[in-house]
Amino acid sequence: MINSFEVLETNTMILKENLDVRTITMGINLMDCADSDIDVFNKNIYEKITTKAKDLVKVGKDIEKKYGIPIVNKRISITPIAIAASSTKTDSYVSIAKTLDRAAKDVGVNFIGGFSAIVSKGMTESDKKLIKSIPEALATTERVCSSVNVGSTKTGINMDAVKLIGTTIKDTANLTKDNDSIGCAKFVVFCNAPDDNPFMAGAFHGVSEADTIINVGVSGPGVVKKALETCRGKDFEVLCETIKKTAFKITRVGQLVAKEASKALGVPFGIIDLSLAPTPAIGDSIADILQEIGVDYVGAPGTTAALALLNDQVKKGGVMASSYVGGLSGAFIPVSEDQGMINAVNKGALTIEKLEAMTCVCSVGLDMIAIPGKTKASTISGIIADEMAIGMINQKTTAVRIIPVIGKDVGDQAEFGGLLGYAPVMPVNQYSCERLINRGGRIPAPIHSFKN
Repeated sequence: MINSFEVLETNTMILKENLDVRTITMGINLMDCADSDIDVFNKNIYEKITTKAKDLVKVGKDIEKKYGIPIVNKRISITPIAIAASSTKTDSYVSIAKTLDRAAKDVGVNFIGGFSAIVSKGMTESDKKLIKSIPEALATTERVCSSVNVGSTKTGINMDAVKLIGTTIKDTANLTKDNDSIGCAKFVVFCNAPDDNPFMAGAFHGVSEADTIINVGVSGPGVVKKALETCRGKDFEVLCETIKKTAFKITRVGQLVAKEASKALGVPFGIIDLSLAPTPAIGDSIADILQEIGVDYVGAPGTTAALALLNDQVKKGGVMASSYVGGLSGAFIPVSEDQGMINAVNKGALTIEKLEAMTCVCSVGLDMIAIPGKTKASTISGIIADEMAIGMINQKTTAVRIIPVIGKDVGDQAEFGGLLGYAPVMPVNQYSCERLINRGGRIPAPIHSFKN
């Protein structure tokens, strides 16, 4: 039972330390909307989304008023469109993306995720249509987010899909070049994508889920940073205990919001995602936490160890606070959304290669990385392949959200606005991996995946 004392205890964290519930995400199954006629399918999905989610934003605002807990985003995730629309007779899924965008606007949510495909072992015709539609879909919509899962520990990595997505990202960048290629900020490629992730741009409603669910993503890097200030110079035991206790309190707030939203909407509660997610606001930074643990700048020796410690202790504290923890539940380390990360890049302390090493111990991956617009599609595919390999071998979720900013080069700055912030354009290794990417086929699953 969550009591009023726990709610009161969070007041300081909310008012002074940027504690918030980052998102309430309603997952909606669209499988029963299937139809061979594209117009009928669009009508069906619009009606289901606007019916199921009609009160989502209102309920979120009511909870905010009742408890004084900021809920930054109200979002929707849907069945991957490549699955839901597989029987639809059409050459393009762009009209579906526009329907999703209209539904999201009409119910008032910030984003809708699930313009997605799961292709870790192979691609159906529907998967290919979806991926082919991504550039135009993201260029002509405002709130639609897209993702493709190209690998898993059980199946290996679909390198045909990795190659195709390198080109897809470049095409998306070109179609949105007037806005610093922002379309790419709404697209993520995964290995081992979870079915219940509430965070964009990678959220989708997995086929293993109930018809409609509520997932909640908590945050609070500012709260963790403030707590760690009280144990400067103390040993690792004190440090770890402090992080665990703070994560417990943050997760209890998310649990409260999840239960309230579930009850008010008459929708089952799914999971709490424990991910620490930064914002461009000063004091709301993962980098600041790592610096408080003991590195001058993110990227300095010891950074990966500090991040591993942080991630593990957050999970240990969080799982004691809720019976249903899922999603990504890691530490987001986006460059554009974290002022401390931006400072580290500008100081020359943080490179893409160091970021890749850090992703071995956190469950999100290379997130919101701006690179020169002239970067080859094959190089982007190579970066994706490296990150997917980390996820596959280590049995964990990894992802890439990378933005080749057309017309900009190293030293320039990409402006995305709002929660996405801005990012310095980072250098990319100039040596080619084209022969690797052009091999085609699938990288096999690792030997330890065979556990049946």
